[in-house]
Amino acid sequence: MMAAQQRNVHGELRAHEPMSRHTSWRVGGPAESFFVPSSIDDLSSFLRELHPDVPVFWFGVGSNLLVRDGGIPGVVISAARILKDLAQVEADVVRAGGGVPCTQLARQCIRWGLGPSEFFAGIPGTVGGALAMNAGAHGGETWERVASVRTIDRSGVIHQRAPGEYTVGYRSVTGPSNEWFIEAHFRFDPDVTPSMQTLNEMLERRRTTQPLGLPSCGSVFRNPPGDHAARLIEAAGLKGHSIGGAEVSEKHANFIINKNNATASDVEALIEYVRDTVLQTHGIELVHEVRIVGEVPR
Repeated sequence: MMAAQQRNVHGELRAHEPMSRHTSWRVGGPAESFFVPSSIDDLSSFLRELHPDVPVFWFGVGSNLLVRDGGIPGVVISAARILKDLAQVEADVVRAGGGVPCTQLARQCIRWGLGPSEFFAGIPGTVGGALAMNAGAHGGETWERVASVRTIDRSGVIHQRAPGEYTVGYRSVTGPSNEWFIEAHFRFDPDVTPSMQTLNEMLERRRTTQPLGLPSCGSVFRNPPGDHAARLIEAAGLKGHSIGGAEVSEKHANFIINKNNATASDVEALIEYVRDTVLQTHGIELVHEVRIVGEVPR
């Protein structure tokens, strides 16, 4: 029995969809139901008709997500493909849908001469995910540029929200509950001229210092104040340490890679081992940047 069964669905509604197909770690158990809406109206209708007891998990592109092997109960909504709008709406304002890749946002803003925008190229994933966690790179953070956002709630109602309605910190955003970001307006500085060369240098630095060709989630841990998680992990002698098929990258210690058919349990066990070892070695407790969701298999 699917968690979500509705007659008026125009998008795709699939049962027991393996999340390993959708996460950048290539691990994870099944979503009880997996919905890909065909439009915003289809998404609103789906949410309106969904039984209030069915849990909803909003899914972007799975670049900063660990789904446990037991999977996700309820319905997973994957709306990134319908949230692709990207337009310059004022001289210094851009409208970007939640499904726009951050690298695409950076490149287009540079073409429009809007800066500072290069830092978005250092953020894996989409605008929606960047909004949800205040993602940042190379000294810039997403919410520093937010002029307004649009969200959709559990009942399918769309809201226009101001930045003041959210509490924003380092890799954390708290706001109205049971709402998901579908769009944002970003305001840039008319006195700042962005550089495609700077963007390309950032991408090259990522390519040479991070294991981009292997399944991972990007940075696993937040940087503690005044230090870097990668330095602490490397100094604890953990580069190359593995549990099952999961390994701490030899290239960048704050990356855990799926090297050999890892399970989500392997990855999570290695995350906890790294955190415990760094605490014992340095007296510093690392905090997850990656989001861990789902159920432990029975």
